[in-house]
Amino acid sequence: MNRYLIILFSLLSLNADAQKRIVSLNGAVTEIVCALGFEKTLVGVDVTSTYPASMQQVPKVGHNRNISAEPVLALHPDLILATDNFIQPTVIDQFKNVGVKTVLLKQEFSIEGTKKLITEIAAALQVPAKGLALCKQLDKEQKELHIATLDKKVLFIYARGAGTMMVAGKETPLDKIIGLAGAKNAAAGFNDFKPLTPEALVTANPDVILMFDDGLKSMGGVDGLLKVQGIPQTNAGKQKKVIVMDGQFLTGFGPRVIQAVKELSEKLKAAA
Repeated sequence: MNRYLIILFSLLSLNADAQKRIVSLNGAVTEIVCALGFEKTLVGVDVTSTYPASMQQVPKVGHNRNISAEPVLALHPDLILATDNFIQPTVIDQFKNVGVKTVLLKQEFSIEGTKKLITEIAAALQVPAKGLALCKQLDKEQKELHIATLDKKVLFIYARGAGTMMVAGKETPLDKIIGLAGAKNAAAGFNDFKPLTPEALVTANPDVILMFDDGLKSMGGVDGLLKVQGIPQTNAGKQKKVIVMDGQFLTGFGPRVIQAVKELSEKLKAAA
């Protein structure tokens, strides 16, 4: 009996070590891979993979919106993990044609969606028990989370300098995280992202403007933002109510999603 147990444990150990070279093409996926204990097996990640800090030392293969096969395959991965919303089908075909195991995951921007993503990645890595433990940790954090509904309209502005400014409508990660934090998305009349216009600002009239920290920096801070036509006329502009957060933390919907909801909710309360 003992001999059979030794053989079984040896097989399980081999399975756990089967993927030694992993490329992750999504920031949330990367966070989950690391949280499951596979941080050192990552040989390449996309540029949205900014957490944990050790990912800064891992080779980058491009942005997940425009990944090409060559830089990924050059890393000789055993496993490629990606979400299905950005990677082009032709690129996926190239991965599969050379025999690299490729797992496409559907990311849903909700707390339950995060748990589902964790479960699927844990299955791909053959560590379902670790996935279950991570989901239980999220369950615990969720039970301890108490969010008050705020009568605040929040407008998220994506900026890369004054020349590139977009606002987030419905069905975006920003829309979902604003709702989870107890507030309302001021841009309610459309889905996805659209260019920022003075007319849209007047219509939305947000109480608070939400931005990525590097986005506000690209504008020259709050003073630079207030030079954008239409913003000084909004409630948020008049009172300089601007909240900034790290982009991946705020919109990643990875293992830190509950922490992100809590931090945004606290910042919104402070801005009241």
